[in-house]
Amino acid sequence: MKLPSSFRVFVRWLKRRLPATLFARSMLIIVLPVALMQIAVTYVFFDAHWQTVTARLSEGLAGDIAWAVETYKEDPTPQSFAKLSERAEESMGLSIALQPGRRLPLTRRDPPVLLEAFFAPIDRSLDRALSERLDAPFWFDTTRYPAYVDIRVGVKGGVMRVLAPRERAFATQGHIFVLWMTVATVLLTTIALLFIRNQVRAIERLANAAEAFGRGADVPAFKPHGAKEVRAAATAFLDMRARIRRHVEQRTALLASVSHDLRTPLTRLKLSLALAEQNKRTADMKRDLAEMEHMVDEYLDFARGEGGEAAEAVHLRALIEAVSEGARRLGAQVRVTADDDLIATARPNSLKRALANLVMNAASHGEHVEIVARRNADGIEIVVDDDGPGIPVEQHEEAFKAFARLDESRNQNTKGVGLGLAIARDVARGHGGDIVLDRSPLGGLRAVVRLPG
Repeated sequence: MKLPSSFRVFVRWLKRRLPATLFARSMLIIVLPVALMQIAVTYVFFDAHWQTVTARLSEGLAGDIAWAVETYKEDPTPQSFAKLSERAEESMGLSIALQPGRRLPLTRRDPPVLLEAFFAPIDRSLDRALSERLDAPFWFDTTRYPAYVDIRVGVKGGVMRVLAPRERAFATQGHIFVLWMTVATVLLTTIALLFIRNQVRAIERLANAAEAFGRGADVPAFKPHGAKEVRAAATAFLDMRARIRRHVEQRTALLASVSHDLRTPLTRLKLSLALAEQNKRTADMKRDLAEMEHMVDEYLDFARGEGGEAAEAVHLRALIEAVSEGARRLGAQVRVTADDDLIATARPNSLKRALANLVMNAASHGEHVEIVARRNADGIEIVVDDDGPGIPVEQHEEAFKAFARLDESRNQNTKGVGLGLAIARDVARGHGGDIVLDRSPLGGLRAVVRLPG
């Protein structure tokens, strides 16, 4: 059944307002039902119990006052009133005074807003009880005195004033129930918070270990911790990390072995060509040998990855200047813009290899190269621009694929095997960043290296 569009809009609005973290959502799942239950229990208590008890007490107090008023009416002499007052004080805890010539107040004194909200049910119960038991006009105030309720009844010749203890008018222990409910809620919420925090911390450790492994760092002290499911996920992560390391080590060892095995015959061929008669044919063979050596080096660089290099503080300007020298030797005009104190935490050799691939690629296709390094809100950004032919936008992602040459004929006379950008992106992602391509203001290609701050 398709939900109404208004309901879907409400659901989307609610999702945007809900907390995003697991800890906050877990607290919401636990605290919200507890709070609703406490509110419901408190409401039921006050509505079904507290108000019922208050009504019974108000009826009892109204009956005692009605008795006092009727007794006085039967014999309104001072002697009779004195006995009445003494009996009411001893037996009922009521303080009764006769105020001759006085009149009832016209209106009640308005209590503060909070007191008015609290005493409104009491006033209604007492007013209803007095109205049922008394035929004479009356007036009362439940907020003027902290421990008493002031009740005044119009009698012949004046006013009978009654000060009744507050517990005679309503149940004064209701706040104790609310206090215990609040204390229990806070205590249970605190315990839940501690337990949830302990479980969420285990997930955070797993996430941090996975993020560190993705950047090439290691967390040797990481151990499975927390609930059974979290420990299972952590164990699976450790197994996966071990398998990936074995795969990388095997790949690196294989490529290193192949490189070593190929260098021996290449060296013999170079020696033979050096001793042979120099002519156009031997010159072509030397170029082929140089290209084969370059291809072997690129294969090894791609397989090596980070190579277990430790991260350290790197002065980016000095690193970029060192990379730029190679581009200048190719004849390109290179301009570097970077602060001298711009420092990044990185593996220097890996980062240098990645930047060298980008800068040398720019110098190979353009005459002017601009390199800008700066810090922004998300971390560090290194931009390499050139004025070469560039790469069509639809082929930007294709350029990062290993062995991608971006030319249909895959002409092997072009130096390289299409691993430069793949190596650069692999290094950047190994640092927790990335590389994206764009159109350069110089007219060629722009490569943007983003690293975490």
